[in-house]
Amino acid sequence: MNRSALAERRRFFANVWRWVAGLSLTAAVAACGGVDSNSSQWVASWYAAQQNYNEVPPPIIDPSLPPLTISNQTVRQIVHTSYGGSQIRIKLSNLFGTAPVTFAAVHVARSTGNGNVDTTTDRTATFSGQGSVTLPAGAEMWSDSITISSPAQSDLAVSLFIQASAPVVTAHVTGQQTNYLAPGNQSGADSLSGATTNLSGVWPYYWLSEVDVSSADKVKVIVTFGDSITDGYQSTVDANHRWPNFFDNRVQAAVGSVGKASVVNAGISGNRWLQDIIGPAGQGRFARDVTGVSGATHVVILLGINDIGFGMAIPAQAESSDQIIAAINAAIAQAKTRKMKVFLATLLPYQGADYFDAVGETKRQAINAYIRSASGIDGVIDFDKAMQDPSNPATLLPAYDSGDHLHPNDVGYQAMANAIDLNLLNR
Repeated sequence: MNRSALAERRRFFANVWRWVAGLSLTAAVAACGGVDSNSSQWVASWYAAQQNYNEVPPPIIDPSLPPLTISNQTVRQIVHTSYGGSQIRIKLSNLFGTAPVTFAAVHVARSTGNGNVDTTTDRTATFSGQGSVTLPAGAEMWSDSITISSPAQSDLAVSLFIQASAPVVTAHVTGQQTNYLAPGNQSGADSLSGATTNLSGVWPYYWLSEVDVSSADKVKVIVTFGDSITDGYQSTVDANHRWPNFFDNRVQAAVGSVGKASVVNAGISGNRWLQDIIGPAGQGRFARDVTGVSGATHVVILLGINDIGFGMAIPAQAESSDQIIAAINAAIAQAKTRKMKVFLATLLPYQGADYFDAVGETKRQAINAYIRSASGIDGVIDFDKAMQDPSNPATLLPAYDSGDHLHPNDVGYQAMANAIDLNLLNR
């Protein structure tokens, strides 16, 4: 081999080595969670935890109404986003269904209020390139990417046309948002003809579980996990006055200090850690509704008051404070496995509520004492102290009480959000 050929061969192998070394470095970065600076990721901007509509007892579901079936009708549902972007996707769910559900047409557009949309923003959602999609029983499915301007904290309308008869089984019952049911296929209409609202439940969502936004930036996705207090029960309908909404207002206004973030709501009214029926038990749904949320990085956990209260009302379902604490610890472990930041919130005062008793109050105090001293978490949010009446700490401050002595009103939900130290998000 002459000298020129030898030199060329050496250059060839040197280039091969650099290429292989580059591949190895890239693989190492990917294995450690590194992402190319030009790549995008999906982050949740709106969320609704799913439950079995037919297992929700009265008075949440109107007992005078038969099980709901939708046939040749359009459901238009309004979602209030957190983080904004120009590419979104939606997730439909038949998680609790016992039969397939076919969505013959799905549209997304910017809401202009009262069930109307800006048709210049109307987009047809496709699923694997198809304009209709059938979800088998138990299935959930993402749409393809949808190009639409979706600013932070804006309202989108998601319209589902169900042509063949489909029973409503999978839903989020306490939406605190007016949604619409109209005859025929009006999924792409600017306004709905013959629409009705609030057929049953407390302004529910049907089959719609998540809206994601594509982002090339690092985004903190904060999941708020809880019961009706997180779900915003007793807040003003259509006002987005749940405490997670007020918290999101503060987070979006503080982007310069906390960074880009999205706050989503995984509350289910009536939820408990250890018992099903009013939504799947918290210990069972945590993996889906927290660690399974797109891009989830942080979680605020406020759950347990119904475990205490229902134990008084239904003695066979009574749980000890130790059992509830064990469920909280298991949730912390799940979140930490995913390297999430975990914040525990103390349980609010509830003296005067229908299911209050002295035994339950002792349990609440024990759980709150544990939360305030818990190890292995990233912070505590003391909603108990923020919401209590200083003259009677076992009760809500009257100015914050919706009237049932359990759920805050709008002012109370704002006070909850104000009680959160935003510096926690920088830990």
